[in-house]
Amino acid sequence: MTQADAPHSVPFDGTPAPGPSSRSTLVITAHAGDFVWRAGGAIALAASRGEKVTVACLTFGERGESAKAWREGRKLDEIKALRRDEAERAAATLGAEVRFFDAGDYPLVATAELTDRLVAVYRETQPDVVLTHPTEDPYNGDHPAAGAMALQARILAQAVGYPGEGQIIGAPPVFYFEPHQPEMSGFKPEVLLDITEVWETKREAMECLGAQRHLWDYYTDLAVRRGVQLRRNAGPNLGLAHTTMAEAYMRPYPQIAKELA
Repeated sequence: MTQADAPHSVPFDGTPAPGPSSRSTLVITAHAGDFVWRAGGAIALAASRGEKVTVACLTFGERGESAKAWREGRKLDEIKALRRDEAERAAATLGAEVRFFDAGDYPLVATAELTDRLVAVYRETQPDVVLTHPTEDPYNGDHPAAGAMALQARILAQAVGYPGEGQIIGAPPVFYFEPHQPEMSGFKPEVLLDITEVWETKREAMECLGAQRHLWDYYTDLAVRRGVQLRRNAGPNLGLAHTTMAEAYMRPYPQIAKELA
């Protein structure tokens, strides 16, 4: 596959989105399902505001995250096709465009060619926000590999002298989404994002991922737990809904602000 794969997207909830926005979000993930479990709410929120969201999916998760399909006796090419279809339907549900790099998982290996392709996506999409994996995960080396490549490509895409097409980018803020076992991965929830208004959209996207059905309830429970923490940290008098769903993020770079809030 190449980064020129045709986009697959529809409005996030099947209704016309607000007018086009100049804002752009780039999501760089290791496997076909990662962007849904970890950042589906953020993606759906951006899409609901008419913003462009591009998902760079480095692998299909065909070897390490498709155990159900392997046990059913499916072959490698069948599994790739299955995971691609799931990811396309999930991205369309959320309102994002997904591009498949087919770089191979378990292990995902950084290469100069893969980095070049990521730089090209940065320069094409000119992201205002980047979402990716944190660079620590003792349970899955593909996740920190993808996160490290996302950061490296971001730096290279800013360099005037780095070869390749497109305009250089600025310095878009990066948000690490939550790993599966945060307490073992050095993850601290520094940002809690209220995704209540798009929760049903995220859940629908999750249910597109039949190969990992065992994770549907896990990530539903996590959204409830992070929602409770969001309410607790927002204070009791801000008019938040009683049932709040949330996603957690970290920031590897400083927040830039003119006032503290």
